[in-house]
Amino acid sequence: MRIRAVRQDELPLLQGIERAAGRCFRDVGMPQIADDEPLPLDVLGRYQEAGRAWVATDATDGPVGYLIADLVDGNFHIEQVSVHPAVARRGIGRQLITHLADRAVASGIPALTLTTFAHVPWNAPYYTRCGFQTLDQRDLTPGLRAIRQREAAHGLDRWPRVCMRRTLCPLADQTPP
Repeated sequence: MRIRAVRQDELPLLQGIERAAGRCFRDVGMPQIADDEPLPLDVLGRYQEAGRAWVATDATDGPVGYLIADLVDGNFHIEQVSVHPAVARRGIGRQLITHLADRAVASGIPALTLTTFAHVPWNAPYYTRCGFQTLDQRDLTPGLRAIRQREAAHGLDRWPRVCMRRTLCPLADQTPP
């Protein structure tokens, strides 16, 4: 599995990966999420142009998974990570997250954050196995609060959601004596 930057001509493929991955939500009683449209091409293009979009590719260099990230309150925030169900459960999502974590450490970014569904097996329970911890409401940064407000306005709060954080540089969260 190779991870590399997304190319402009691959943006429609990312939408296809997200649509295919989203269908799994139908199996857990969340058809609205399964039917939700992926991010528009212009939005995906902004991630690609900013250098914050990566794909995991198969042996033919075709994308099978992707991750896009924002900078939120000094941390990389995983906006979306999706893996095509035909290649799911092979560690591709974890490899994409590790790639982002490595880039963060190299850039001095102390943590990764994300928001996700609390009880969907491939959401919060999965991210916990990837080293993320659920944040208490009082620990949310202003940027994470704003993201949660947008998600609520989009109707995602019909199901329990959480903010999660994976600290990459433990000393970054401590103030000097």
